[in-house]
Amino acid sequence: MYFQNPVFIPGPTNMPECLRKAIDMPSLDHRSSLFGEILHPALEGVKQVLKSETAEIFVFPSTGTGGWETALTNTLSAGDKVLAARNGMFSQRWIDMCQRHGLDVQVVESPWGEGLPTDRYEEILTADTAHQIKVVLATHNETATGVVSDIAAVRNALDAANHPALLYVDGVSSIGSMDFRMDEWGVDIAIAGSQKGFMLPVGLAIVGFSPKTMGMLDSATLPRTFFDIRDMAKGYANNAYPYTPAVGLLNGLKMATEMLLSEGLENVFDRHHRIASGVRAAVKAWGLDLCAVSPDLYSDTVSAICTPDGFNATDIATHAADKYDVAFGVGLGDVAGKAFRIGHLGSLTDVMALSGIATAEMCMVDLGLDIQLGVGVAAAQELYRA
Repeated sequence: MYFQNPVFIPGPTNMPECLRKAIDMPSLDHRSSLFGEILHPALEGVKQVLKSETAEIFVFPSTGTGGWETALTNTLSAGDKVLAARNGMFSQRWIDMCQRHGLDVQVVESPWGEGLPTDRYEEILTADTAHQIKVVLATHNETATGVVSDIAAVRNALDAANHPALLYVDGVSSIGSMDFRMDEWGVDIAIAGSQKGFMLPVGLAIVGFSPKTMGMLDSATLPRTFFDIRDMAKGYANNAYPYTPAVGLLNGLKMATEMLLSEGLENVFDRHHRIASGVRAAVKAWGLDLCAVSPDLYSDTVSAICTPDGFNATDIATHAADKYDVAFGVGLGDVAGKAFRIGHLGSLTDVMALSGIATAEMCMVDLGLDIQLGVGVAAAQELYRA
């Protein structure tokens, strides 16, 4: 693999050189005041990216999956009822985790390519007059299908049903790249990872807890040790962790939030939307369809592109890696072999996106799809020029 080429997978994303240098640092005493000068600005930066005034931020040496487990184990007990929709690979994995922890999960099946069924949520919550449902899970951006769901509409469903259930949101592939409003949307726990919108390597689970969920820590009885935020909070108060932290990654997180806030969050979101729109223009010019069934569901961080029946879409990603040293995402779960994915998030520019579009075109032509070289690139160029 030729490492100079950008990657076009939905994470890990391309890393700016300044962040690569920020995580490459000498060892320091992680119980010193110097570590506190890294830790606390990083936590405050995340809080601003989440657009929250009240959230408590916790960062674990882990991944987004560890963030899911942090949310569940710190607030729930075995047998608690959870409502979740299954509309893609990552919503399915969170459901599986709940079931393994002994939670009672009411699953709403939703076609892959569609968003969260908020109308169905409202019906179920309204019918739950005994308020047995403790938590509603929501995957903001389903990375397998390139579908973004309306989290404000999920909150509206809870409010319309006058239901006290908490709202936990997987924002792993959206936070830092697409608008996320923790306070405004009434999100009780928000989960992110270092390797996507924050433009860092894999290694940090980033979790925001609302004041309401902070009050549930002592009543929750699911087992937790490594992910116990009570221990983490005590450590933070003393500029420390309850165990050895990933100091370099935290220094990178501090700088990553500074970069995002310096660019301006709205500018970050606009950049992602513009780049994604260019990719979508290319897909249309190719005569192909996205997995997302309607424009209001199109993700600004990843596009899952369906290929014609009888064609193995995985071959595109394999061929791109073997011949052009470029990484695209393969289809996952129900869309495996039916779609390939172009990730367009994190440290990315219009010019970088054009190289990915051009490579995808070459691969599809090489593999015999009826696509003319240059049509997708030209469509994206017109959009970027405008």
